[in-house]
Amino acid sequence: MVSVKITARSVNPDYEKQLQESGIHSLLARLWAARGVTSSEQTRLSWADLINPSELNQAGTAASILADAIAARKKLLIIADYDCDGATACAVALRGLRAFGADVDFLVPNRFETGYGLSPAVVELASKHHAGKPDMLITVDNGIASIEGVQAANNLGMQVLVTDHHLPGDALPQAIAIVNPNHPECQFPSKNLAGVGVIFYVLLALRAEFRRRGWVDAKAGPRLDALADLVALGTVADVVRLDANNRLLVSQGLKKIRSNQLQPGLKALFLVASCDHREATALDLGFRIGPRINAAGRLADMSIGIRCLTTDDEAEALALARELDTMNHRRRTIEQDMSEQAQASLEAPEKARNATVCVFHPDWHQGVVGIVASRLKEKFWKPTLAFAPGDPGELRGSGRSVPDVHLRDVLDLVSKTHSGMILKFGGHAMAAGLTLREEAFADFEEAFDLAVRRISGKDSFEPLIETDGSLDPLFTTAEVAGMLHQHVWGAGFPPPLFRDTFRVLNQRLLKEKHLKLRLERMNQQYDAIWFNHAEALPEYTDLIYEIAPNAWNGVVNVQLMVRHAEPAVF
Repeated sequence: MVSVKITARSVNPDYEKQLQESGIHSLLARLWAARGVTSSEQTRLSWADLINPSELNQAGTAASILADAIAARKKLLIIADYDCDGATACAVALRGLRAFGADVDFLVPNRFETGYGLSPAVVELASKHHAGKPDMLITVDNGIASIEGVQAANNLGMQVLVTDHHLPGDALPQAIAIVNPNHPECQFPSKNLAGVGVIFYVLLALRAEFRRRGWVDAKAGPRLDALADLVALGTVADVVRLDANNRLLVSQGLKKIRSNQLQPGLKALFLVASCDHREATALDLGFRIGPRINAAGRLADMSIGIRCLTTDDEAEALALARELDTMNHRRRTIEQDMSEQAQASLEAPEKARNATVCVFHPDWHQGVVGIVASRLKEKFWKPTLAFAPGDPGELRGSGRSVPDVHLRDVLDLVSKTHSGMILKFGGHAMAAGLTLREEAFADFEEAFDLAVRRISGKDSFEPLIETDGSLDPLFTTAEVAGMLHQHVWGAGFPPPLFRDTFRVLNQRLLKEKHLKLRLERMNQQYDAIWFNHAEALPEYTDLIYEIAPNAWNGVVNVQLMVRHAEPAVF
């Protein structure tokens, strides 16, 4: 059992006071101040408060290039990625550019055939596109590392416009424009835009360019806010940091979704997920809708997901959503089997002593290893890599890390100290992918473990739960729960977690795996539930919990969602 460290977030009293004085609810002021919000300006969620597209390096250049291409009726081809961010970015690009009159289509790489990004193989496919050879390739959510691919496109007479958000390497591709908030010359205040956010900004700049040229009236042009639902989905699903600008984008997207102004495909996905879009939250986007889009890229072809998000035919949208839902159920079955096999392989005593988890099975599905790595990381709280067979003689792996370990730096160290062992790798601090020589797996497992110990200076890691301290019973109400429910929480801006001692009045199991509780604190009684936890709690228990509104028979009450428990200490 992994031990857990519990701390309370610190709150800057000056920021909290300033937020309260600006009219913000006292609990929200405390929660936001604990998450680094320093002024009420950072809580504004109207389109007028969005960072101006002119601040995104080369967005204006890209807009001018696109405007010229549209006017010349050039053939444009979007090169997408096979995850939810890539799919939504592609859908935003297609819907947006077509609204400007562009001749545009898309091509998405196949995870199992051409790999990630604008590779030379993808360029070759693009040059033979069924609609004719494109004049320009536009990457979304990829391209910043596609040096060889961009050169291959240039050699074939196709221009490349890169829109991406990933960190660049030492060299940059020779594209006609690169729009990326993490470009070394870009001073854009938010470095956390998802790929879908970047292409959305390019469209905003394109509309400004159309207005500047007098092609549309000063305040006219396509209603790009109609794409906000897709921007919100991709932003949440890619788990980018929800800074003030991203919270604005997600909030505007949720506003569209809740008011029934969403794409037919997204509406159909909510339907097959048995989720009411009128009550949608960021959590729903991340854990119900996003996985269904991702299932296409993991098991089959992401073009299914992109078609679902771009069709205006409701019947087609529902058919595609059901296909994605079926894929997601299959993905979950595959993932469960793989996770069980992985855990069985880790039962050996020598494995328990490792600072890392590194697993491989010849029958595993390479599209699911990333999820398996994530599950194992959460269970064992160690940097984790999971591998499946790739091309002959190769393994393809996906990894997830803990906050103490920068995963890409670890792989870079292994690559430098063991030449030829890793064929290629990429990623960032918390997630990475790599290709490995199959015969080198045993040696790599040892090298990976040593590199993690060397970089972190640790042999083991302890998960941290940060709470927002005690919650006043005055705020433990359905009204406050509903207020919190309406706001955007997620990566880098975690949902409120409270810690208090309760008396357990009653407890029972639901479906043999969920603990249903009746609790008492300060003469107030509450319903609570702990999903996927079957062990009984002592009479007096220290609980870490969220609060959520719970509707039953037309009545809304507060319900505590338990996340962790420890015996109470008096």
